[in-house]
Amino acid sequence: MRLVIIYPGEDGYWVAEVPSLPGCISQGETKEEAIANIRAAIEAYINALKEDCIPVPEDHLEAILAVV
Repeated sequence: MRLVIIYPGEDGYWVAEVPSLPGCISQGETKEEAIANIRAAIEAYINALKEDCIPVPEDHLEAILAVV
């Protein structure tokens, strides 16, 4: 499991990123598409780390929503 942050981008697409995997970012025209795309990106990212014998960072799944 990975914590995924999803938000509307400036170009009208939805952006999805994974804080525990630096640089693991994707997007989609809809939230659903962005989520499907980030799932594929997470899988590819982790596979690349494993192929290069690099430890896969753990995700602590803690998030707080603060309204300012």
